[in-house]
Amino acid sequence: MAEFEFQEKKVYYESYGSGEPLLLLNGIMMSTKSWIPFIENFSQNNRLIVADFFDQGQSSYMTEAYEHGIQIALIRALLDHLELKRVNICGISYGAEVGLGFAVKHPERVRRLALFNGAARTAPLLADIGHAWNEAAKLEGGLAYYLAAIPVIYSDAYYERQKDWIDKRKELLVPYFANSEVKERLVRLTNSSESFDVVDELSRLDMPVLVVSSEKDCLIPLREQETLIRGIKDVHHVVLPDCGHASMYEKPLLFCALTLGFINAKSVRFAI
Repeated sequence: MAEFEFQEKKVYYESYGSGEPLLLLNGIMMSTKSWIPFIENFSQNNRLIVADFFDQGQSSYMTEAYEHGIQIALIRALLDHLELKRVNICGISYGAEVGLGFAVKHPERVRRLALFNGAARTAPLLADIGHAWNEAAKLEGGLAYYLAAIPVIYSDAYYERQKDWIDKRKELLVPYFANSEVKERLVRLTNSSESFDVVDELSRLDMPVLVVSSEKDCLIPLREQETLIRGIKDVHHVVLPDCGHASMYEKPLLFCALTLGFINAKSVRFAI
């Protein structure tokens, strides 16, 4: 619904409602459109902001390689554009890691931080999964990329239970992934995470942080998120049982309840 220019590139964003501001950050294959089912709930009592990173959705596409730093700078430019001194951030997967990187670099700009299915680094396992996606992107059509990237984000139980829905998504996504420009963008986004590592900077976080893990997350295993638990001072940890990496799809009600409850609680410290 709106855009502004940053570093001679377009940044697309949408804003809904009023109240305590909440910025939702996309996963690697998402865009602002991915949040449509959540807009009503998230904007009922909050000012909801969604945005496309570079190489996503309706923001500008890149031509050269980059790292998370440019997406972190995009977030800061967005907050400055909206004249927001501080904001609550909720990110999933790629968005969780960019949001974490932003909070480490600009802790004074973050009131509370919710991290779904994210980590403090790109572990060797995740790096090689990304390499597999990139190899699939070299092949003709979109089926190879779909099969390499999509099934692994779900838990086995959800995949079987929602097979009809997944098959309909497949009909849409295979032609989408067949587009060479789409695959080029996804390769750049994937490569931008290769060097991500803020493990030694987690002590800089002085805000309350909610870390949400999924029991059956094949991309970010629970063991990898234990680094976040150990490194963040004011951390609150939840494990979603029988859930895969795409927790917002598998457990949408819990995704809403956990995020909004954490963001909108008047206090995070209770005298008992």
